[in-house]
Amino acid sequence: MNNKFDALKDDDSGDHDQNEENSTQKDGEKEKNDKDKPQNSTKRKAAVPGPAEHPLQYNYTFWYSRRTPGRPTSSQSYEQNIKQIGTFASVEQFWRFYSHMVRPGDLTGHSDFHLFKEGIKPMWEDDANKNGGKWIIRLRKGLASRCWENLILAMLGEQFMVGEEICGAVVSVRFQEDIISIWNKTASDQATTARIRDTLRRVLNLPPNTIMEYKTHTDSIKAWEDFHGLVNNSGR
Repeated sequence: MNNKFDALKDDDSGDHDQNEENSTQKDGEKEKNDKDKPQNSTKRKAAVPGPAEHPLQYNYTFWYSRRTPGRPTSSQSYEQNIKQIGTFASVEQFWRFYSHMVRPGDLTGHSDFHLFKEGIKPMWEDDANKNGGKWIIRLRKGLASRCWENLILAMLGEQFMVGEEICGAVVSVRFQEDIISIWNKTASDQATTARIRDTLRRVLNLPPNTIMEYKTHTDSIKAWEDFHGLVNNSGR
């Protein structure tokens, strides 16, 4: 699988710079079009590998989200803020999306890219995620693009070797640092979370002293509720 990815990456590598400027405009146009569509028009054409394409073990969906820092968000408003970019079923389809997307290191503000298996929303409350958690790595500025690419190629290439445990991955661009995370289904499975941690360290070529934090989605939800309770009680 890695060889297939590497070969196709070389084919598309010339597209990155010339398309990044246009992609921001296209994202804006797409967002406007999405808002104009009725909410119940959720039917999409199923992603299937094309003739002679290299199928992935699972279909995946790219998502994008952006919000104003410091503004409290409810679960509902968070879900409305996540924009679906598209779903792919083969290596070739992945590169068609990826080669036209802005790199995380070139994003501004409070932005996130999410790549999750088709049918799983990048939300703690999703049925596939609610009993799971995520490994979190905080990156100094300048590393997000390389680490994100290495992470998602490892995920698509099934390098984590944990069956169906992997749900997806997120890169979060912030002002002082960037954050990368990989989500799995079962937080209580320590053998699986340990294998994901070790594979993550290898595919990202992390220094031995890199701090990696595992956080369950239950803890994330509780921390979010506690924080917003404090905000509301303070009158803000």
